[in-house]
Amino acid sequence: MNDRKGNGADGMMAEENEAGLKEMRNCRLCPRNCGIDRNQRSGSCRVGAKPRVARAALHMWEEPCISGEEGSGAVFFTGCNLGCVYCQNREIADGTVGKEVSVERLAEIYLELQEQKANNINLVTAGHWLSDVIASVKLARRRGLRIPVVYNSSGYEKVQAIRQLKDVVDIFLPDLKYLSRDLAKRYSHAADYPDVAAAALEAMVSLAGEPQFDGREMMTRGVIVRHLILPGHLEESKAVIRYLYETYGDRIYISIMNQYTPMPGIEARFPELGRTLTEQEYDEVVDYAIDLGVENGFIQEGETAKESFIPAFDITGV
Repeated sequence: MNDRKGNGADGMMAEENEAGLKEMRNCRLCPRNCGIDRNQRSGSCRVGAKPRVARAALHMWEEPCISGEEGSGAVFFTGCNLGCVYCQNREIADGTVGKEVSVERLAEIYLELQEQKANNINLVTAGHWLSDVIASVKLARRRGLRIPVVYNSSGYEKVQAIRQLKDVVDIFLPDLKYLSRDLAKRYSHAADYPDVAAAALEAMVSLAGEPQFDGREMMTRGVIVRHLILPGHLEESKAVIRYLYETYGDRIYISIMNQYTPMPGIEARFPELGRTLTEQEYDEVVDYAIDLGVENGFIQEGETAKESFIPAFDITGV
């Protein structure tokens, strides 16, 4: 791919790269506030200063208005600041896989996915490299990126970090995992998750505005909040859905997920999580959402709780 940067662009890139380096020297990007120099060692997110990507490819398993028929251009970043005990992407969350990439290479990846007819660029767990990610999107847009950018997140984000994504991200795709501080502490080691995620979501809705779609019913702007139902925790799921609907109504979409997959060995430490969700449990939560009045929503059908839905993190496309 030809480098079309002029002197002005070179200077802009140098400033953006320097901002990224400063950000890493005493890293407080996320609510963990670990303060670690990630140029020297891994932070709470389990990764260092330079972006690592485990996979960049068309992804068919997102919500219909994100994947469509062509697929979402999913870029799976390595590392995670949350570390949920039931994580289905543990291979990348623990920071052990992936390939280091530059801002320039990230921009190229986005453009390559656009050439493959991706409906959007889907940045999966990218917040621990905020400056580099922002710089890469801006560079790609200068070079011809036209499709929407999706920010796919656990929801455990600082408001000030989300605000930096103004004019960079078009669609926010966060989780809202819990409202219970006890569950957040038990399963994600983050008792503050409910408060942090709620504040981050408010900032996302403020930036994205009302949902917008193109003529093919693909989302071009807006917020979709995902909630994964955990087995045995139906009341928590109902509380999350009630909070979302009463707070935002039709300003957001709610994606109610039944794809919880027990990872090997989890039953030894968390017996309650050692099974998949039953069809009856899922139907109960969905019926509750319908009774509340939720119309802007997505549900999952069929046997989604299978490891085959987890992609291979083999640096495809990187």
